[in-house]
Amino acid sequence: MNMQNNTHNLQSSRLADAAVEMHLMGDGSHPLQPDAYRLAFADSEFLLRRETRGIRFQLELLKPDLAQHAHGIENTIVVFGSARFREPDEAQRQLEEAQASGDAKAIRRAQALVRNAHYYDKSRRFAQMVADYSLSCPKQDQLHIATGGGPGIMEAANRGAHDRGALNVGLNILLPHEQTPNPYISPELCFKFHYFALRKMHFLMRAKALVAFPGGFGTLDELFEVLTLVQCKKAKPVPIFLFGSDYWKRLINFDVLVEEGAISPEDLDLFQYVDEPEEAWEGIKRFFNLPDACQVA
Repeated sequence: MNMQNNTHNLQSSRLADAAVEMHLMGDGSHPLQPDAYRLAFADSEFLLRRETRGIRFQLELLKPDLAQHAHGIENTIVVFGSARFREPDEAQRQLEEAQASGDAKAIRRAQALVRNAHYYDKSRRFAQMVADYSLSCPKQDQLHIATGGGPGIMEAANRGAHDRGALNVGLNILLPHEQTPNPYISPELCFKFHYFALRKMHFLMRAKALVAFPGGFGTLDELFEVLTLVQCKKAKPVPIFLFGSDYWKRLINFDVLVEEGAISPEDLDLFQYVDEPEEAWEGIKRFFNLPDACQVA
C-alpha cells in the first residue's frame, strides 16, 4: 500500500511540475482548482490528471503533426548531436576564460569544447547544403532539417537552414533543467514535448535520413532507437550516418556485437561513417537517386 501511495504521489508531483512548466496556472501563483462546471476540454486541471494521460499522448502526437502538414513539411532529415558543443569562437572564448581562472577542470572542459567545435561548423554546413538543394525543388520534394531544438549541434543544423531562409523544425523536450529552443528554428515549427516517446515518434514520422553527430546519452538513445526499428523492420530503411568516424569508432566497437553473435554481419550495413558534410549529403542523394539539382516546374 505504501509503495502504491508513493508511486501515486510521484506521478502527481510530475504532473504538477508539468503544469508549472507549461504555464497552466490560474494567475501565475496559484494552480487552477477543480471546477465541475468547466468544459472538459477547457479544464487544465482535468487534462493534467493521471487518468487523462492517454489524451495528452494524443494531443502531443496531433499538434505537431497538423502544424507540419499545414506548412508542407513532409520529408525531413534529422540531425542529432551533443547539446554541449559550441561554435569555434565561443569555444575559444571559454578556453581563454578557463585558462585565466587557472581551474584545471574548467581548462579540460574548455579544451574539449575547442577540440569538438569543428562539428558545429560541419553540422551548419550540412544543413546549408540540404537547404540550398531543397529550395530549388517543388514543395513536395523538399527536404527539411529537423533537430531536437536545443543548443550545440542541433542549433548548428537549424542555423544552417535558417541561413538560407529555409523552414526547419525543432522538437524540444521539457527537462528538469530548463532547456530553451535555439533561436534559429522556424517559430511556426518550434514544438515542446513532455513525453520522450511522442517526440521520438515525430522524429521518425517524416524522417528520410538520420545524421548522428558526436553526442552523449540522448544522442545514443535516439540513434539506437532508429537502428532497432529499422533492424526489426518496424520502420522503412533510411540512410543513417555516424558523423565523426574517430569518435564513433572509439565510443562503440560494433564489430564485437557481430563477433559475439548479438547482431548479424549485415546489420552493420544499416549505417555508415562520414567525416564531411559532402559525404553525408552525397550518401542521401545516392540512396534516393536524387538529381544533382532540381528546378521548380
